[in-house]
Amino acid sequence: MNIEAISGAATVAVASTVLFLVIAKSWNALSRTVGSTPSFADSIMHEAAQRFRDELERLSRSQAIYLSSALVFIVLFLAAYALRAQELFAGYPAWQLWLQVAFLALAALFAGWRLGRTILARHEVKFMRDANIAIGHQLQQIAAGSSRVFHDVATSAGVVDHVVVGPRGIYGINVVARRARKRGSAFLQGNELTFSQRYGVVPLANIAASTARLEKEISRLLGCKVRVRSVIAAPGWDIGEQASENHLLVNERTISMMRGWRDSSDHLMNEDVQSLCDELTARCRRQS
Repeated sequence: MNIEAISGAATVAVASTVLFLVIAKSWNALSRTVGSTPSFADSIMHEAAQRFRDELERLSRSQAIYLSSALVFIVLFLAAYALRAQELFAGYPAWQLWLQVAFLALAALFAGWRLGRTILARHEVKFMRDANIAIGHQLQQIAAGSSRVFHDVATSAGVVDHVVVGPRGIYGINVVARRARKRGSAFLQGNELTFSQRYGVVPLANIAASTARLEKEISRLLGCKVRVRSVIAAPGWDIGEQASENHLLVNERTISMMRGWRDSSDHLMNEDVQSLCDELTARCRRQS
C-alpha cells in the first residue's frame, strides 16, 4: 500500500469536498432567505401536515447535499490518486502520513454518521407527513356545510395539528403516528395512549396542554367559555377501549365519529364562528 499516494489523494479530495459542502450549504441558506415570502401570501393557508412538509423538504435538501458531497469525494479521490498526488507529501515520515489518514478516516465517518441521521430523520418525517395528510384529507370530506378546517394551528403551548370550527362546536385533532409491522390496536386510558404489540405508551400531556391553551385563547377571543373537544387520531391502527372523557380516539376510517361527540353547550353563534375563522385564518397564513 502506497501511504503517500493515499494520503495525498485523500487530502485533495477532502479539501475540495469541504469547499463544495460549504458552497452548497451557503447557497441553500441564501435561497431560503431570498424570496422566501410566497406570492399571494394573504390567500395561501397551511396545508395538512405543513410543518412536516417543510421539514421533509429541508431534510431532502440536506440529504442531496451530503450524497453529492460523497460523490464529489469519490471522484476527486480517484482522480488525485491517478494523477500521482503523493508528491504533495513526498519525504514525510510514515507515522505522520498514517496520522493524517486516520484523521481523514474519522472525518469521513462523521460525514457518514450525519448522512445516516439525515436519511433516518427524513424517513420518519415522511411517515409523519403522510399520517397527517391522511387525517387532514378525511377532515376536509366530513367538514361539510358551514364548518371549516385549519391545519397546524399554533398556540403558546404548542401546535394543534388540525382544528375544525363550525356552528356545532370546535374540535382539536392531534395525530399520533406509530409504525407497526402488522395492524394492531390502540387503547385510550385517561391521558395515555397505549399501542398493542409492545409499541409502547404515548403520554398525551403535551396534546392536552396545547388543546387547553387553544380553548383558553378562543374563550378570550369570543368573551365566553367555549369548549374545544380533543380528538386523538391514530392512523393505521384499530381502535380499542376508550377509558377517557377528555379525548376521543379515532383512526382515518372512523374519524367521522367526532361529529356525534357533542352536546347543546358546544353550539356557537354564526358571528362567533366567523370571528373565530378570521382569527385562525390569520394564524394559519403561509409566511414562507
